[in-house]
Amino acid sequence: MVVLDITIANVAVPHIAGSLAVSPSQGTWVITSYAVAEAITVPLTGWLAMRFGAVKVFVIGLIGFGVFSILCGLAPTFGALVLFRILQGLCGGPIMPMSQTLLLQIFPKERAPQALGIWSMTTVVGPIAGPILGGALSDNIGWHWIFFINIPVAFGVAFLAWKQLSKRENPTRRVPVDYVGLILLVVWVGSLQIVLDKGKELDWFSSSFIVILSIVAVIGFAAFLIWELTAENPIVNLRIFRHRGFAVGVTTLSLTFGAFFATVVLIPLWLQTNMGYTATWAGYAAAFQGILAVVMSPIVASQVAKRDPRALVSFGVFWMAAIALWRSHFATNADFMVIAMPQLLLGFAMPFFFIPTQSIALSSVKPEETAGAAGIANFLRVTAGAFATSIMTTSWENTASVKRTDLAGALNGAQTTMDGLVAQGFTPDQARAQLEGLVQSQAVMLSTNQMFVVTAMVFAIAAATIWLAPRPARVAAPGGGH
Repeated sequence: MVVLDITIANVAVPHIAGSLAVSPSQGTWVITSYAVAEAITVPLTGWLAMRFGAVKVFVIGLIGFGVFSILCGLAPTFGALVLFRILQGLCGGPIMPMSQTLLLQIFPKERAPQALGIWSMTTVVGPIAGPILGGALSDNIGWHWIFFINIPVAFGVAFLAWKQLSKRENPTRRVPVDYVGLILLVVWVGSLQIVLDKGKELDWFSSSFIVILSIVAVIGFAAFLIWELTAENPIVNLRIFRHRGFAVGVTTLSLTFGAFFATVVLIPLWLQTNMGYTATWAGYAAAFQGILAVVMSPIVASQVAKRDPRALVSFGVFWMAAIALWRSHFATNADFMVIAMPQLLLGFAMPFFFIPTQSIALSSVKPEETAGAAGIANFLRVTAGAFATSIMTTSWENTASVKRTDLAGALNGAQTTMDGLVAQGFTPDQARAQLEGLVQSQAVMLSTNQMFVVTAMVFAIAAATIWLAPRPARVAAPGGGH
């Protein structure tokens, strides 16, 4: 539900903007406000669990998410919708890492990798299902329903979680609130998220607004690091990075997920802008990767305790690199199955990456650090996805412009082609437009293929990086006795 809400609003922005009488560019604040709020609360998970208890934080987060989903759907003005999306994001942030922490507390140690395997697939299914579901609801029922569908899930799971888990609540202790750390976190994360979300629209550093926010983010981040590493009761426990397995695990996670998520955004964009696909059919093509991912998850999870998880991760990420290289040979005449087949086979590799990486990272920390480690890992994963998406889409457009100039200067027989089109009944302007369209289409295709080559290189680096981690001595589960 939480991962879905990151992407489900993307395709609904035009509907929301039209309904609430704002421009489409203003409408994107529906996405940005949620992302900023969620990014701020995710790294606070460890402190919240220690202060209030993991079960309480999880249940209250779900209830709040449901309440603000209702208010989002009923919002009478755009300003009210943005406010409710911020509050929805603040409630949604702790839900993912808390669900991860509670799974590890409940499952026996030997079954923990399977629990993480099931959990990890939500990060794959959400980005795929979000655009398809958002488009279908917005087109056929109304944009309000992209929020209303959360209601039964949020309240139903909150009820069941409290009923089943309240007796498993972890001990809490009153720790002082690190107000300075909290303020610095809000400042630098909020600034960074806005830079990533609005940078492309405002032409990056040619905008004084983006420059100022970037400076604020850099200074705020430096101050945050210094303060949190020296504070007696930090709001985010950065000392977790002293564990080499965790540091290497989240580095591999961030590199791989960033490259993966950037292609999740790029492929539908390319299909819709250059290949004539509708949003729905672009979603269908992307959805193929979920098939083998679901099939392979329990199989891979059963192997984590038996084999070196570093080898599983390395195999899976190298496979993803091979798929990226395969995609780099796409052409403009590729049909649906040519595009969908790499997606299908990519699904085979994803459990090899997601499941053992989580196990390596979380098995390296102390049991009492699990909630904080899960929060930081989720924060870095989401931030890496945002970073990579911004870099990828900007590079894609810039490279396409360069390729277009190169192709236009290297055309053979352009005038002859135009004369032939005119002879067929085209006007000179129509003939020129046909030729320009062909050049632009090929330039975008070349740029897209180049982006896939870059992602293949990132995957290869990540696959090698995981070997810097020590082999886990235990399965990722906080404490025993269950």
